[in-house]
Amino acid sequence: MASLRDLGLSEYESRAYRSLLDTGPTTAKELSRTSDVPMGRIYDVLNSLETQNLARSQAASRPKKYVAVEPEAALDRLLEDKEQELEEQLSQFESIASELETQLEASDPVDEQFWTAALGAEETIDLLVERLAAADERIIFVAATPTSRFDVDAVGERITDELERVLERGIPVSLLEHPAVVETLPTEVGERYREHLQDYDHFEVRVVEDIGSTFAIIDHVEICIEVPHPLNRKEAFALINLKDAEFAADVESTFETRWEQARDFSLS
Repeated sequence: MASLRDLGLSEYESRAYRSLLDTGPTTAKELSRTSDVPMGRIYDVLNSLETQNLARSQAASRPKKYVAVEPEAALDRLLEDKEQELEEQLSQFESIASELETQLEASDPVDEQFWTAALGAEETIDLLVERLAAADERIIFVAATPTSRFDVDAVGERITDELERVLERGIPVSLLEHPAVVETLPTEVGERYREHLQDYDHFEVRVVEDIGSTFAIIDHVEICIEVPHPLNRKEAFALINLKDAEFAADVESTFETRWEQARDFSLS
């Protein structure tokens, strides 16, 4: 059950406000009795309610009387205060995260092989987006035929979001697609390409038929390779993430050959 305490009031403040609604204008002594707030605390509670603009006092009367602000106005004020508090907390957390990002920045990469894998559609796209976000130098993204690609309808927006963030950081992105992939792009993804990604000079899209798998090369040393489902090649089964500079260089060399053979493509 919802409570005024959920919006930041203390137990005594909640009791006092509810009693003020029931009793109408009343004295502190009488409010202490009806609300079960100890007399030794009632004035502090009433001062707090006034400070929060949840109650008003009639100073001219003797003894002073108090009245509750209407519930709709009171709840709006409590909600505004809570929103401001959350915004301040979010700002603090963002500042902390920014500082920690600098403190925790990884040292220069070690030339050592490392690989990991993700199984399942959600885990696969999570890993891919994570690795795209880690790029510092360049991203090469190759999307093969629809029978061996990520489910664009399900993940296209997430990939596009991350590519746009990467481009905003000034990192070049080269996207090589099979024509069949372009034809099956959802309308929303196509619009994002037209309205946002193509505005970046360091974003290029080309189309070529001679590609057979979906993968991404990140910073010339890391590669993410889609593994289609063994029983249904229309579904992505897994993603292998391999850090191997020599292997990535070999794949990138093959990519450059296909890139030269490909034709420029515009989604406009």
